[in-house]
Amino acid sequence: MGFGGGRGEPQSVRSDYPEWVNEPAFNKDVFTFVRIEYRSAGGRGGSFGGWKNDYPDCDWNFSIRLRQLTSMKVEPNGRTLRLTEPELFDFPFIFMTNMGSMELDSEEQKALRDYLLRGGFLMADDFWAAAEWKHIREVMRQVLPNREPVELSLSHEIFHMVYDLAKLPQVPSIRAWRVGMTYENWHGPFENGDTSPHFWGYFDDQHRLVALFCHNNDVADGWEREGEEIEYFQTYSQKCSYPFGINIVTYAMTH
Repeated sequence: MGFGGGRGEPQSVRSDYPEWVNEPAFNKDVFTFVRIEYRSAGGRGGSFGGWKNDYPDCDWNFSIRLRQLTSMKVEPNGRTLRLTEPELFDFPFIFMTNMGSMELDSEEQKALRDYLLRGGFLMADDFWAAAEWKHIREVMRQVLPNREPVELSLSHEIFHMVYDLAKLPQVPSIRAWRVGMTYENWHGPFENGDTSPHFWGYFDDQHRLVALFCHNNDVADGWEREGEEIEYFQTYSQKCSYPFGINIVTYAMTH
């Protein structure tokens, strides 16, 4: 793994990453990183492509670090699922990324609504600027028609569950960082020039946070790319992406 998780080149190979076997007694009680597959309308990769952003290195690295840095039992390989697969309800945490052109049909909308309101948790990452957030909000109005997103301040407990974050985290992709930017400027105009990070939450009737949308952020690039540049690893993977990711999972597993 070098100083970080590394990436298999030219194509990631699972055997290049640490592997482990959980005790049989924990087979149904381990944490599994579940990535959701979805359709994109003209987005990067098209069709079932946008959902693959940062995959699979992101998922593997985060699972490795979660096991190393916490006492959780973790499944090493993760899963990818569509929202309409019945196994969805076996997992308390799901992850979606690069959703700026996401499309969900009525069955997927209902499945996600049922999942969130029955105790599941969604982390959504890597979308930037005004247009992508507007699109995601329109999709979520079909998923949770009677609920509006609430912007979370630094005082929310999710920023302090395990790691006490002193400020709202913002992680640029390594591509942006390499040219000296702290945000990604290729997603369209930012409303009022606002490139700051924003964290939008949806809550259920018991005031439980059920979905967290990380706007103007690419938290998962700090997981995927942790082995590529030592400075990026130390600045973002160590200080932002892993601490915040562990906080999110801890919240999802305890609320």
